[in-house]
Amino acid sequence: MSISFLLQIVGDSTVVGVEQGYKEVPIWEVIRDATSGYDGLIIMIVLAIMSIYSVYVFVERLLALKRASKKHPNFTSEVKRLLTEGKIDEAKNLCIRTDSPSARMLEKGIDRLGKPVDIISSTIDNTGKLEVARLEQRIGFLATASGAGPMIGFLGTTTGMVQTFNAMKHLDSLDLGTIAPGIMTAMVTTVAGLIVGIIAFMGYNYLVSQISKVVYRMENDAMEFMDVLHTPSK
Repeated sequence: MSISFLLQIVGDSTVVGVEQGYKEVPIWEVIRDATSGYDGLIIMIVLAIMSIYSVYVFVERLLALKRASKKHPNFTSEVKRLLTEGKIDEAKNLCIRTDSPSARMLEKGIDRLGKPVDIISSTIDNTGKLEVARLEQRIGFLATASGAGPMIGFLGTTTGMVQTFNAMKHLDSLDLGTIAPGIMTAMVTTVAGLIVGIIAFMGYNYLVSQISKVVYRMENDAMEFMDVLHTPSK
């Protein structure tokens, strides 16, 4: 029974192909068919929102990291020179004028000058953690989207196939117009989910690599600042 049904499907498909010929379907028609049902429409809306917000987070964090990683020539050496010469207020003002995580971190350290070195070190460490947390704002969403996007797409695959088989159970012969929307929902939502996941995954990893570079520079600047405190004054 099942073999004869499959042969009938192949035969009907061949007749349709011969009679109508090959026809390219525009992408917007494919998406329209995929969102003809409520399930496919809701899933596509969710994926569209995720993709738009993922792009926004990536661009916004990228610009923030560009500002944070902007090089300020001779900043650290100038701070060290001012501190060595005892010009603490000038060193603090230089940190205030410089817009970078390292500058804000060293500013807090300069505020604690005169206190035990352990307190100064702890203050710099805590300020550095706050600056890193600021740099990592919202990028967790990209990590979530990189995994949730494909899963939501696969949910669309499942609902589309359920829709297809539900439409086929009362058919005596193949009717492409009846089963096509479910198949389109399954395929299009899968592709959309994978696209969202790939974009979010690549964006997340790139931002993490850029944050690592900024953190490395902050740690280096903090070490140089602490070296100044441990250097005997002339």
